[in-house]
Amino acid sequence: MSELVALKQALATEQAVVYGYGVAGAHLRGADRKLAASRLVTHQNLRDQLAAQITALGAVAPAALPAYQLPFPVTDAATARQLAAHLEDGAAGAAWDLAAATAARSTSRDIAVGWLSDAAVAASRWGAALPALPGGAS
Repeated sequence: MSELVALKQALATEQAVVYGYGVAGAHLRGADRKLAASRLVTHQNLRDQLAAQITALGAVAPAALPAYQLPFPVTDAATARQLAAHLEDGAAGAAWDLAAATAARSTSRDIAVGWLSDAAVAASRWGAALPALPGGAS
């Protein structure tokens, strides 16, 4: 996979994650809602970084879809936390793919490595059971 293809896939993942956190946050209260709001901002910033990197490579960043299909119904705080863990796990996978598709010393690799670590920590905070190498093939 080329760096540009990986960046576009990573951007698509982040666009879906931003959408998903909007849904999850609506079902959360207190500390969980604050965490979801913080993660939403983190993913919005990452989405913007990825779009800028695509543009820097001379391509056009794809626009977000108006809505995304969720992996399961989100009806309460418990399912909202499950969704948040699922989103972060998916983000870790996209970060892994981006890291694998980039040169060792590149802006895209730097973004991917930081993103992978951040998503793995966040997934764990939401209660996800993580493999030894989060985002990698199981």
